[in-house]
Amino acid sequence: MKRLFYPLAIAALLGFFAILVNYPEKAIVQIDQQVAELLGGRRLLDSMSFIGDPWMIAAVSLTLLVYLWLFRKNYRGMLFVLLAVGVGNVLNQSMKEWFERPRPELQYGLESFSFPANHAMVGLLYLFTLAYFLSEGTVSRKTKILIWLTAVGLSMTVALSRVAGGEHYFSDIVAGLFVGYAWFVAVAVWYELRERLFRKRDENRKKEEFPD
Repeated sequence: MKRLFYPLAIAALLGFFAILVNYPEKAIVQIDQQVAELLGGRRLLDSMSFIGDPWMIAAVSLTLLVYLWLFRKNYRGMLFVLLAVGVGNVLNQSMKEWFERPRPELQYGLESFSFPANHAMVGLLYLFTLAYFLSEGTVSRKTKILIWLTAVGLSMTVALSRVAGGEHYFSDIVAGLFVGYAWFVAVAVWYELRERLFRKRDENRKKEEFPD
C-alpha cells in the first residue's frame, strides 16, 4: 500500500474516537438531524442498502475465497479476507454491544444497537478487500484507479443508504467508515509485511540452492 494510506488510517481511527466521545453533543446531534432531513425518504439511495446486507457480503467474500484458493493459491490472501471481513464483523458487533447507542426511532423495530453502523464498516471492509485483490491482479494503472473509485463510491453509497432508510444516524455511518478503513489498513499492512518476509525467505533459499 502507498505510505499515504498509513497516516490516513491513523487519522480515521482518531476520527472514530472523536465521534465516539462527542456524538451526544449538540453540534453532532444537529448534523445528524440535518443529514437525516436531507437524505431521509430517498428511495433510490435507500434501495442500495442491499449491497451491504449480510447475504451479499457473505456471497462476495466466499467467492473471493474460492478464487484465491483455486486460481491464485494465495492462502495468506484467504486469511486476509477472513481477518478483514470476518473479524471486522465480529469487532463491529462487539462495539455495538459495548457502546449501546440506540437506533433512530423507526416504524419497524431493529433489535441491534446503532454505533458504529455495520453496513458502513463491514460494507467498506468487503468492498475494499475485493478491490485490493482485483487491483493486485492487474498491471493497468487506469484499471486499478477505476476499481478503487468504484469500491469507494459503493462504500459511500451503502453507508448513506442507511441514513436514507432511517436505520442509522449520520455519525454512526461516519464512525463505521472510519474504523472500517483503519481495520482494513491494519490487515493490509500485516499481509504485505508477511508477503515480503516469505519472499525474502524464498530468495535466500534459492541463493543457497543455486549459489553464484
